[in-house]
Amino acid sequence: MLKRYLPLLSWLPHYHRRLFGADLLAGIIVTIMVIPQSLAYALLAGLPAVVGLYASILPQLLYCVFGTSRTLAVGPVAIIALMTGAALSGVATPGSDEYVQAALVLSLISGVMLIAMGVLKMGFFSNFLSHPVISGFLTASGILIAASQLGSILGIESAGFTLVERLASLLPNLAQLHWPTLTIGLGTLVFLVAMRRYGKRTMTHAGLPAGIADLLAKAGPVFAVVLTTLITLHWGLDEKGVDVVGAIPSGLPALTFPWPETSLWRALLIPALLISLVGFVESVSMGQMLAAKRRQRISPNQELIGLGSANLAAGITAGMPVTGGLSRTVINYDAGAQTPAAGAFAALGIALVTLYMTSLLHYLPIATLAATITVSILTLVDISMLRQTWRYSRSDFAAMAVTIVLTLVEGVEAGIIAGVTLSISLFLYRTSRPHSALVGRVPGTEHFRNITRHDVDTASHLALLRIDESLYFANARYLEDTIYNLVASRPELEHVVLICSAVNLIDASALESLDAINARLKDSSVTLHLAEVKGPVMDQLKQSDFIDDLTGRVFLSTYSAWRELS
Repeated sequence: MLKRYLPLLSWLPHYHRRLFGADLLAGIIVTIMVIPQSLAYALLAGLPAVVGLYASILPQLLYCVFGTSRTLAVGPVAIIALMTGAALSGVATPGSDEYVQAALVLSLISGVMLIAMGVLKMGFFSNFLSHPVISGFLTASGILIAASQLGSILGIESAGFTLVERLASLLPNLAQLHWPTLTIGLGTLVFLVAMRRYGKRTMTHAGLPAGIADLLAKAGPVFAVVLTTLITLHWGLDEKGVDVVGAIPSGLPALTFPWPETSLWRALLIPALLISLVGFVESVSMGQMLAAKRRQRISPNQELIGLGSANLAAGITAGMPVTGGLSRTVINYDAGAQTPAAGAFAALGIALVTLYMTSLLHYLPIATLAATITVSILTLVDISMLRQTWRYSRSDFAAMAVTIVLTLVEGVEAGIIAGVTLSISLFLYRTSRPHSALVGRVPGTEHFRNITRHDVDTASHLALLRIDESLYFANARYLEDTIYNLVASRPELEHVVLICSAVNLIDASALESLDAINARLKDSSVTLHLAEVKGPVMDQLKQSDFIDDLTGRVFLSTYSAWRELS
């Protein structure tokens, strides 16, 4: 039982020197790689750069204790940073102390929600975020985040959290383009894209081992940070208008607990819920994929507790909302991390950087961080998924398209709420009109198929109706209409058999409809039968009077009903 809530106990007692060596190396690599990301994502959320470092220390340590993934790396990520900025801009002025305080409150609320969902075993709640909605949201967010970084790359002031707002603030000021900033930003973009596409292949051809070449290619952002920082320092570009990170306070954050007005907590409840759900889906998806590669498993409900603990830690250490990051997790996995201790080593490494090395980041250009964000985030723009969804399901594409458009035009919250609402509405519409088919016997067999698709045997006095959906309140009336129309169109009908092989649930509303159907058919001198009722469904039906009042029988198989009634 203790291991269930403290996954740390499942691997720590078996820890040994070989695992320590692998985890330490992975931790060092992740420390170096994620520092630019942590700074960049804090700026993306409108927060001081150091907040990104704070959010990468204690949250990761807490996740190591309560999380179940062996390789997931927790910290600030682009999508959550964008949603954080959008949420905070509605309650405080970016750059103000109130804005930073609101970020702590948002982390705390998100942490409490995630832990509560984990304790109540509500991991299933994330299933309401359908894949088309998530894909559409990520695609739109990638475009929106890239647009938000244009101003920093061009050296132009821009503001807003929608695409329209960003472009409206950017386009009129194009004449103020700052060429040194553009040179750094564009140069970094080209370098990072080249490293991502051709770095590994080029270095492999030059004779480097594939593993080292891959590692160096992924270290492109680190090289970009070092090079552009040195260039800015050497030529004094900060004095010529190039925006830099500036002074970053050294030292670890003090432990604090924000006690703001109740109105602020209420204002951040819905944004915190959306951030929690999106972060959980992203984290669990990545964790499950990597765990499967090593024949391991993670517990979604315990992941809620792990991520909730991480966000609580961020809230009391001047951080920002966090989750399992795609890029930092892949780096951790590829670097050979074997246990969550790798994340702990990375957190300690970032703590050391925060204590002693923040002065080295003073001259880091903002344009470099903007280019880093842009290159990493555009991988979320999935055009192939748009094409595939359009070909496969117009309704799912509609949900995806609405999510994309509203995210770009109205913001992340409106986009994801509309996408989820439309997905659920489409599901209810589809299941409210369940597919059903009259079936007949395939000659010489015990198989039954749709009479409109196959050449089958039928009987004029017998209707075998297969229901291809669970029966619940939304489709109960539709089932009644289907059967009544069937009986009205066939005066010679004597028996109706409902084939329930696809029915996994019959709720109270559907049970009432079955009672009505049974009574109505009895008045019409037609006998109602059931066939292939699943055990759990039959157990429920036995708790009611329906089975006793049924005019016909419950057959084990459709063939049994055919043999008895035909």
